[in-house]
Amino acid sequence: MLQVDLASKVRTVFGKGPMRQMRMQKVTPAVVYSGGDEAVALQFDAGQLYKKMLYIHGRNAVVTLQVEGDKKEKRHAVVQEIQKDPVTGSLIHVDFREIDLEKELEFVVPLEYTGTAKGVDLGGELVVNRTSVKLRGCPLDIPDSISTDITSLEQGGAGLKYSDLELPEKVTMLDKPEVTCVFVQ
Repeated sequence: MLQVDLASKVRTVFGKGPMRQMRMQKVTPAVVYSGGDEAVALQFDAGQLYKKMLYIHGRNAVVTLQVEGDKKEKRHAVVQEIQKDPVTGSLIHVDFREIDLEKELEFVVPLEYTGTAKGVDLGGELVVNRTSVKLRGCPLDIPDSISTDITSLEQGGAGLKYSDLELPEKVTMLDKPEVTCVFVQ
């Protein structure tokens, strides 16, 4: 799984006016929620945060928050929600959810199909039913994507099922194994 480090500070100002002033100074507010503990208000350099969020957009990523002025110096989290300005596209606010790297969680991982199926070369049409798979495992054991070769698929054949995918050790699939992901018609 993708890992990103972000430097931040504990935020001490709250409210609509101070948040606008903070954003004018190129600082983006954020919050990290930790299951059961009190949420921690953070602030980030807007440019750095935007670059990192753009880099991990649409991907599973563990964000290591290095928080200046917090009782816990490092927090591991995933991005829960990103609020952007609808006109300018700038970040308004980011919510993080703190996670334990040793505890299993559920993730949706994209499927990548490589190669050209034999059936397509013979005039068939490739039908993609699934573009992702739901996996359960420790965050660092989850792959960025699962790549599988489809060159052996023939026209009218059984296709590729979830059970045919090669998964890393310590990771379990939550989707039904008999579901067909891709086939040639």
